[in-house]
Amino acid sequence: MQTLGAGQQTFSDNAVFLDAREDNVPRGVVTAHPIVINQGKGSEVWDVEGNRYLDFVGGIGVLNVGHNHPAVVAAVSRQLQQVTHACFQVAAYPGYIELAKRLNHAVGGGLPFKSVFFTSGAEAVENAVKIARAHTNRPGIIAFDGAFHGRTLLGCTLTGMSQPYKQNFGPFPGDIFHVPYPNAFHGISEQQALDALETLFAVGILPERVAAIIIEPVQGDGGFLPAPAGFMRALRELTERHGILLICDEVQTGFGRTGKMFAFQHSAIEPDLVTLAKSLGGGLPISGVSGRAHIMDAPTPGGLGGTYGGNALACAAALAVMDLMENDNLIERANLLGARLNARLRQLAGKYACIGEVRGVGFMQAVEIIDLDTRAPDAALTQKILDCACQEGLLLIKCGLYRNTVRFLAPLVTSDSQLEEALHIFDIALARATGRLG
Repeated sequence: MQTLGAGQQTFSDNAVFLDAREDNVPRGVVTAHPIVINQGKGSEVWDVEGNRYLDFVGGIGVLNVGHNHPAVVAAVSRQLQQVTHACFQVAAYPGYIELAKRLNHAVGGGLPFKSVFFTSGAEAVENAVKIARAHTNRPGIIAFDGAFHGRTLLGCTLTGMSQPYKQNFGPFPGDIFHVPYPNAFHGISEQQALDALETLFAVGILPERVAAIIIEPVQGDGGFLPAPAGFMRALRELTERHGILLICDEVQTGFGRTGKMFAFQHSAIEPDLVTLAKSLGGGLPISGVSGRAHIMDAPTPGGLGGTYGGNALACAAALAVMDLMENDNLIERANLLGARLNARLRQLAGKYACIGEVRGVGFMQAVEIIDLDTRAPDAALTQKILDCACQEGLLLIKCGLYRNTVRFLAPLVTSDSQLEEALHIFDIALARATGRLG
């Protein structure tokens, strides 16, 4: 593992900070790796001891443009000299309006769209539900098994996993329903998922009582599962037939991650509402809902907003991100990196029988880890692989219903040599975790 040279940083000790963390931060906030980060640049980070790591987590999909991109830093620095915060509900400012305009074009593809901004992805999801209910005057929301839509009370109700997100946090909001998500590796076909929707309409809630169906075009925390294009098109047809809104949750998939600006574009559909966050802000907290103008206007004045929503600094960062997406060929880069990563992961799957499946779209790739004998999901081995990778200088995290999937969320600015280095480390981690290497 590489370290910063003398004089580049004042070193401390990870253990000192982690001991203080134990005393001062509740255990409910999990930190995946026993390190404390002090510096970041592009796809690299350094801890307080000066150790270098390749960051293939990217703030869990927040840093598509990398750590401390000079354009983002410059934009925020300029904004700091003007105004940091005024609250858009008190007085408007140019950045918010310009960002809305840019996103309306990017998401709407020429259709009349409007956008509103918040702070977190969960806030965007909650407000999308409010907008859908306001527009349709219907209560029901349908989500999918394995979905992740946030940790707020409504967010974890929409989330299709019981642990760790739901725990004993109930009772949960009503009129929320779940159906299976297509997952060929675990035996759930597109038709079975569509049939489950029809069954729900027959036994759970009439379609004319459903305001919206919310879906991640690629499930994130659920295991990096791409929704087949045919399924997305069938879902769009079904929602239009019943007057149900289609909400695409692009919090993790947006801004080039899947090789398109937004993942729903792979299916050639147009959703009614799109939730955005994570890489929109290039590291600063901002989220939003973009949608068809007449739907977005359903809530009456005062029904939407939030004190920090569309903060001036975050809007400046987001505008810089939009410039980078348009001018730096990052979407093309995502496709190139994704193809190379997928090919190498498939090579590793041929070498290590514990890799049950390689899947993903663009530079959003994952491997599902299974038991060598039973081929059942193996969460313990997955964690061992992650620990070994961290010890060798590569940061990765897990996902999936059974927490047995390793996901790759490296910045789109990752260099060819960094990708090769990361895959070499991952090979070593697999060898160590499976006992091939002492």
